[in-house]
Amino acid sequence: MRKTLFKVHSWLALIAIIPLIVISITGSVLVFKSEIDGLLMPDKHFVVQQQAARLPMDSLIDKAEAAFPEYVVGSWELFNNTTADRLYLVKRGTDDWYKLHLDQYTGEILSKPVSTTHYFTDWFLELHYTFLLNDLKSLPGQTGTVLGFFFALFLLTLGITGLIIYRKFWQRLFSVRWRATLQIVLSDIHKMTGVLGSPILIVLAITGGYFNGAVWYHEVIEHAEEEHHTITNKLYSDDISFERILNDSKLQIPTFNTTFLVFPREPDENITLYGEVNTRNPLTSEYANTITYNKQTGEHMANWDIREAGAGWQVIDSFRKLHFGYFAGLISKILWCIVGLSPVWLAGTGFYLWLTRRKRKKHSQRNRVLQRKSANVL
Repeated sequence: MRKTLFKVHSWLALIAIIPLIVISITGSVLVFKSEIDGLLMPDKHFVVQQQAARLPMDSLIDKAEAAFPEYVVGSWELFNNTTADRLYLVKRGTDDWYKLHLDQYTGEILSKPVSTTHYFTDWFLELHYTFLLNDLKSLPGQTGTVLGFFFALFLLTLGITGLIIYRKFWQRLFSVRWRATLQIVLSDIHKMTGVLGSPILIVLAITGGYFNGAVWYHEVIEHAEEEHHTITNKLYSDDISFERILNDSKLQIPTFNTTFLVFPREPDENITLYGEVNTRNPLTSEYANTITYNKQTGEHMANWDIREAGAGWQVIDSFRKLHFGYFAGLISKILWCIVGLSPVWLAGTGFYLWLTRRKRKKHSQRNRVLQRKSANVL
């Protein structure tokens, strides 16, 4: 059994070595996405909070629409700190999405609409999830997403098989035989790194695989026969007051704080608010709760409160913080970044050990052939 698992572990690692290195490096960098954005584009990422409250939402929407009439606002990421609001726009008559930064306290437009992969970390995020394959016209639309899903399964399998194969290594976890040959030293370090990092890598594999799998299911399976609606005009009434909706949301779910506003993008969709609530669960995401409003009348339609949901939904909601590692602030981010890079080291040491074993095996086969030839001569 152990020998079979070892073969599965080795061959999966060889097959997925390059993609897993890409996922590892990009994922570790993206743990600090917000901090990197602040360093690379502080004039767009940050705002100077000149007053205590945000401008009314209707006023902010009017400013964005007046500045860029050739676009329709598709969704809006809201912040109540020094991070600028992020808008996602759709160019009229197309399926092309663009990103924009806006000062929520003054209404100042901080950037022009650019592709959702224009900025470094956004491009890196696309590389992390899809290997930049989704936009290649020579391939099916979600090729990168599907590959990302399967490589997440490979990482999960590698983590589980590694823990089983080296389960007895726990007895001497930090015992590296430094005075032994290079092969033995690297073998001990490989085992120690894998055993220590596998629990987190398994979590990353499960959560990352879920994200890619959910997109794949939604786009390729659930809506395979449907064409996306091409937006030429906004799909909600001009009489809608989004400021009233935001205020009403706090009445619908106590402590609700809107973090993401989704405008209707299909004829059968309505206005949806995603938000966070006070909870004892540190893994509850900032998008855990939703409140829906009618796109024509602005009347409240439905609530979804994660605190009243089943355990399964709460686990799925925790995937966001678990995947990006920001559930415990800087400490968990640093840990996730370091462990996230471990597949690079594991790939390097594992490949060296595989080559060494392969050379030794060929050398042994050659010696056996020579011995047989010598015996025949005698």
